[in-house]
Amino acid sequence: MGSKPVRVALGEVWLTCQVCQGDLFRERRVLLNSAGMEFMKLAWADESATGLICWQCGYVHLFVNKAIKLYKADK
Repeated sequence: MGSKPVRVALGEVWLTCQVCQGDLFRERRVLLNSAGMEFMKLAWADESATGLICWQCGYVHLFVNKAIKLYKADK
């Protein structure tokens, strides 16, 4: 997963950063760990989310909605 910039859409809506309004992101998978699963050494089984890191300011947006679409962008 990437260090390449992507643009993101949810249906017909193009997403922008909540902080700086930038429209380029870097994608990363993020585990949503719970204390109980960590304690039992089963954190790998926790739910994951798509982390979108704003290319401009670095703010991290998390999405568990699988309907988001990522599109390659030229920086």
